[in-house]
Amino acid sequence: MSLESEVMTQMKAAMRSKNTQALEALRAVKGEILKAKTESGAKELTEADELKLVQKLVKQRKDSAQIYREQNREDLAKPEEEQAEVIAQFLPEQLSEAEIEEKVEKIIQQTEASGMQDMGKVMGIASKELAGKADGKTISTIVRKKLSN
Repeated sequence: MSLESEVMTQMKAAMRSKNTQALEALRAVKGEILKAKTESGAKELTEADELKLVQKLVKQRKDSAQIYREQNREDLAKPEEEQAEVIAQFLPEQLSEAEIEEKVEKIIQQTEASGMQDMGKVMGIASKELAGKADGKTISTIVRKKLSN
């Protein structure tokens, strides 16, 4: 089932249950899909494109929630986090930090990276391998820690 049809199915369920937070989040996903499809020169969305789109939406919601928290606006942060959870259900199972570290170690050994000068090479491979399974910020932090030792 494509992301679009899955979103539509869940939107109908959210409407029936009158879950406004889920409905708002699902409408955002649907809007982004439509935007991506109608961009000039757009082709059919691949699974990787859909994955990037969902990751972007989750990151936006989490960043907004963090900003609201910094401004002591819990009333605005909570709905953003709820929406992030709804959208995140379209992502594959997320890896734990230990699993990410293990994969980064293997990549460092494969590329024979020796220091921070090799971070770009390691990040390129790690980002492709862990796409959708871990966020870029976590991957970057772990790669930086491993290469600085």
